[in-house]
Amino acid sequence: MKYGKKYADSIKSYEPAKAYDAQEAIGIVLNNAKAKFDETVELHVRLGIDPRQADQQVRGVLVLPNGTGKTKKVLVIAKGERADAAQAAGADFVGAEEMIQKIQTENWFGFDVMITTPDMMGVVGRIGRLLGPKGLMPNPKSGTVTMDVTRAVSEVKAGKVEYRLDKTAIIHCPIGKKSFGTEKILENFTALMDAIVKAKPAAAKGQYVKSVSLTSTMGPGVKVNYTKA
Repeated sequence: MKYGKKYADSIKSYEPAKAYDAQEAIGIVLNNAKAKFDETVELHVRLGIDPRQADQQVRGVLVLPNGTGKTKKVLVIAKGERADAAQAAGADFVGAEEMIQKIQTENWFGFDVMITTPDMMGVVGRIGRLLGPKGLMPNPKSGTVTMDVTRAVSEVKAGKVEYRLDKTAIIHCPIGKKSFGTEKILENFTALMDAIVKAKPAAAKGQYVKSVSLTSTMGPGVKVNYTKA
């Protein structure tokens, strides 16, 4: 694979094979985030578990101390008082069957997160095949199926992220923007890593955290020396 000059120059600025402590790794990532836009910093964690096993799943949600730097658009599927509460909490779109129909007929996906009340899951389920592949299907485990829509909307707006293991046993998750600076990204990094470690399945054997790395949107990856698990 051929890389651009900026990427090639970034590789020369540190030792790609070396694992750095978190603060230093973040500094390298930020220094190499040279795009003209505010690049996202992402955390990638490889775990020593088998994602094919039901008792070795890792999934959770967390409100990052400093948010993600991205304002997410929220759609709430609810009726009556819950719909009013969602509107008051700052949801971008609120509705019921008419919103489901809009998604079905217009292929509309002008939102980042869908939240629904349990009584509306039957209606939402009609478009599960459309929402699922996009990662938009509400789920009680992620806090997006709830009667407390006020809290759910507020948490998403405050910077809640969902972390989950993919088929290759890696968790990928954004932890901020270049403009955050080292200190705020380090706080987010620490909070997310602590959550992942606490989510260790009882069935997990051997080394849990195999490797940790950080990247920016356009920059190269930097290995992090993480020895807490």
